[in-house]
Amino acid sequence: EVQLQASGGGLVQAGGSLRLSCAASGFTFDDGDIGWFRRAPGKELEGVSCIFSSDGSTTYADSVKGRFTISSDNAKNTVYLQMNSLKPEDTAVYYCAAIEFGSCSLVGGMDYWGKGTQVTVSS
Repeated sequence: EVQLQASGGGLVQAGGSLRLSCAASGFTFDDGDIGWFRRAPGKELEGVSCIFSSDGSTTYADSVKGRFTISSDNAKNTVYLQMNSLKPEDTAVYYCAAIEFGSCSLVGGMDYWGKGTQVTVSS
């Protein structure tokens, strides 16, 4: 059974930083890609970032490019999302997700989803 556990959310002031973690069990990063998604209050799910198992390459939504960094620690089976220069509009529940067959896409279509972690950025 694949389980994804996101953690690291919290309350931070605008301009601050947080690092989210996504710990996987039943799934290794050789099996497929990992992505981070978020849902802000009253808004649709938004793709934030993907990291691709084939070559470790990454992709980001334009809204976070240059501020967020996705990385993986294969030994710990954990993917991180380092979030810097946070803005109030980054406030959302953040989810990590995995895809076993196919590639990560910021539009969704992932196979497995974890429970989210709340990120709140105050102005």
